[in-house]
Amino acid sequence: MLDNAIFIKAFKLMATARSMADIYEANRQVCKYVHSTSKGHEAIQIATGLQLLPCDFVSPYYRDESLLLSLGFAPYQLMLQLLAKADDPFSGGRSYYAHPSSNDPAKPRIIHQSSATGMQAIPTTGLAQGIQYLEKYLPGSLLKGDNNENPVVVCSFGDYSITEGEVSEAFQFAVLKQLPIIYLVQDNEWGISATAKEARAMDAFDFADGFKGLERIRVDGAVFEHAYSAMNFATNYVRKERRPILVHSKVPLLNHHTSGVRKEFYRTKEDLERHWTRDPFIQLKKYLADNIISEAELLQIEKEVSDEVLQSFEKAKKGADPSPQTVYRHVFAETSVTKESGTRAPANGEKILMVDAALHAIEELMRDDEMCVLYGQDVGKRLGGVFRETATLADRFGEHRVFNTAIQEAYIIGSTAGLSAVGLKPVVEVQFADYIYPGLNQLVSEIAKSNYLTNGKYPVSMILRVPVGAYGGGGPYHSGSVETTLLSIKGIKICYPSNAADIKGLMKAAYLDPNPVIMLEHKGLYWSKVPGTEEAKTIEPAKDYILPLGKANIVLKAGEQKINNGESICIVTYGMGVYWSKAAAAFFNSQIEIVDLRTLYPLDEALIFSTVKKHGKCLVVTEEQQTNSFAEALAHRISYACFQFLDAPVEVIGALDLPAIPINTNLESAMLPTAEKVRERIAKLLNS
Repeated sequence: MLDNAIFIKAFKLMATARSMADIYEANRQVCKYVHSTSKGHEAIQIATGLQLLPCDFVSPYYRDESLLLSLGFAPYQLMLQLLAKADDPFSGGRSYYAHPSSNDPAKPRIIHQSSATGMQAIPTTGLAQGIQYLEKYLPGSLLKGDNNENPVVVCSFGDYSITEGEVSEAFQFAVLKQLPIIYLVQDNEWGISATAKEARAMDAFDFADGFKGLERIRVDGAVFEHAYSAMNFATNYVRKERRPILVHSKVPLLNHHTSGVRKEFYRTKEDLERHWTRDPFIQLKKYLADNIISEAELLQIEKEVSDEVLQSFEKAKKGADPSPQTVYRHVFAETSVTKESGTRAPANGEKILMVDAALHAIEELMRDDEMCVLYGQDVGKRLGGVFRETATLADRFGEHRVFNTAIQEAYIIGSTAGLSAVGLKPVVEVQFADYIYPGLNQLVSEIAKSNYLTNGKYPVSMILRVPVGAYGGGGPYHSGSVETTLLSIKGIKICYPSNAADIKGLMKAAYLDPNPVIMLEHKGLYWSKVPGTEEAKTIEPAKDYILPLGKANIVLKAGEQKINNGESICIVTYGMGVYWSKAAAAFFNSQIEIVDLRTLYPLDEALIFSTVKKHGKCLVVTEEQQTNSFAEALAHRISYACFQFLDAPVEVIGALDLPAIPINTNLESAMLPTAEKVRERIAKLLNS
């Protein structure tokens, strides 16, 4: 039997949430930003929040204001976010209502929460993955409860989220690894205007039956004592058994989907009346009046709560809006790596392949930091990556630190947000650039936005390795270049090294960077098998060598006399373009200067622009299909910044605008730039 104090506390919280919803509805012009409320869902949310500890993690979804209240957040704090005020404790006025983030040590921690349906399942499962790792292998770094309780992770979402493929990826991993997570599913039978009957074949409880090893329970989430009992079972189960569980909670939806999609747009009177018969607030109030306290006392509680909520709302309305000067803050967390350091070319050093330089960089990082883990498809013990780029690492560091995943690009990428939040430093891999697209949802919605929308609380420190590029008949699904797609995503950094020394130095800098970094690695340069790429092999840098992101390099200088005579041009390029350009430059007597970008974002504009101004003519070389590419955008920026110094329009050469790279090597060569094609463009530009 529950303590009476718990019932009374739940009623106060429920009355608070109900009063807040009513005030928002009565002040629609003031509450102008889109928001949802928890009306109808209060019982299960409060039952959940009351049982969580500061050592726990929880990922609410956009209707979970009652859960937030039960965690100890005040109405005033939530209202600051509702009204997008500067003092919004979650996002500083950047995100929607009930999109929290918190690292308050007195409360369960909350990582970034997006609006994308079901997307929180993967980062939150990544939290459980990280907690399991710390618990098993680094127990001294694991935060526990005051009475040595094990932490649990709660992922909350609506039943319609279960139809998302990424939720299935999360379930699969949680079951495979037996992670300590509760999936709380709040089923109100509506997915905006779609009913359960028309849009899903089964509910979450039945769906979960397909994931063997995922415990599951059903509960009437509108009855507080039932909800509390179910969540008590679930939290105790996970704290003790360290296994996943799904709680399927049936709840009524008593308010709008959001303030912008109102219930009267799509719901019938009969449907609303049916849901109102299960109102958790009325049910709890009746239970209290019949068993615990008088109706007069209940009314007094309601009045006190209503007065407090109104005062909070009036105070929040007066809050200052964010200053426009803050709009650029927290796009990235500050990195400590700003200067090149260490020994790039040790005396008596030996030349090394680019693929081995990357392998050695990660090996050195893993030796120095037990928080470093590496995972992805086929990177584990038996193969060590399809390019052998992680060979021997699982043997050296154990399969708990270097391991295979299923074919789950979304999970591979999105889980890093959870691991990073508990202090781990994940290095993950997508097998080919052509297969990165299933992971873009997580990269865009979760990883790239985390630091910005949490106001700097949760940067995601991760490295994503992506083999790119075409050579030797790789064909249409193993040869792609994706830099333009990735560069359209703000909040990530992108490296594109062209040689062994650069990849090792950049890998070290990327690891020390507290932000997400993507390492684009050209398969044709890995072993220098492509004719003309011998210089991709370099003397291996020392262990201490670090090359900061955003620093380009002049890899070929033009002669001073040619520059002074106006007989030179500069080429701006990266990756395989460096070697096409070098081969082409050999036909021109000291007339060509080549800038290797090395990092595509941040971009070394200072070196690019100063070099272009020195020569007056510029050719940008890329392997990507040319039209609407990063290279064309860069050419525009060069033209804009260097216009008065140009003697000819900035030119671009890239691949033909075809939807895929043909497998036939003759067709592949016809599509891609080559040294000969670059040579022809250089001659044309010099003669212009």
